[in-house]
Amino acid sequence: MEVLDTVERVDAWRRTITGRLGLVPTMGALHEGHLSLVRRARPECDRVAATIFVNPAQFGPSEDLARYPRDLPGDLALLAREGVDMVFAPTEAVIYPPGFSTWVTEEQVARRWEGEARPGHFRGVTTVVLKLFNIVRPERAYFGEKDYQQLRVIERMVRDLNLPVTIVPCPTVREPDGLALSSRNVRLEPADRKAARVLSRALEAARSAAAKGERDGEALRRIAEDVIRGEPQARLDYVAVVDRETLEPLGRLDARGAVCLVAARIGPVRLIDNLRLV
Repeated sequence: MEVLDTVERVDAWRRTITGRLGLVPTMGALHEGHLSLVRRARPECDRVAATIFVNPAQFGPSEDLARYPRDLPGDLALLAREGVDMVFAPTEAVIYPPGFSTWVTEEQVARRWEGEARPGHFRGVTTVVLKLFNIVRPERAYFGEKDYQQLRVIERMVRDLNLPVTIVPCPTVREPDGLALSSRNVRLEPADRKAARVLSRALEAARSAAAKGERDGEALRRIAEDVIRGEPQARLDYVAVVDRETLEPLGRLDARGAVCLVAARIGPVRLIDNLRLV
């Protein structure tokens, strides 16, 4: 497995390979969710590359950039075991050299929910993802549905900018008790880890109500919200029932499909999750 840290070295490697290249972009601190993306890419592509870069541009000034978990040696061992061909692990100066001043913004799908809760977050995401696409030049790129709004924002960017890459959505991977895998989960204390299950319980409550015939979006949103508010350890950020493509709030569920989005702080850790209702 090649481990590269400059644009020039990636470009030289890229020129030596043929066939379809799949890319798994990550911020490291890898878990089974990330590895599931590699396993999805492996049979669909001739080569698989991954990136490891904790992107400072998508963190706000009061967010957890300094505390975000990092384990590059462990991450590289996991990726080598999964048969990844190349890992691009740049420094911040490689991605954002002195004088960097060009940013990419998506202004529709990104404007609500995480966009409101974390101003500037999606500008950082779209900018770094576009840079990684330009550097690695994959034919396919694999993203988890756990970060649902991020997935839709990236899909919109690819469509709007006519990028020659296919975005492959991959299902959320969960613990046996329902908690969505996240690199931030390692920062949960035991009591907080137990409390964090409330997010998946809230989503399942909304989905169960939808399966029984409830079609009022606000009623479903309140069902999920009430479950989270019942957990003393949880500080709710938002619950939303939205159109699965536009992420606009839904007054009533219809054939286009609906997703319930949740964000809450459990102890010191902010977690997000989602579930398709119909």
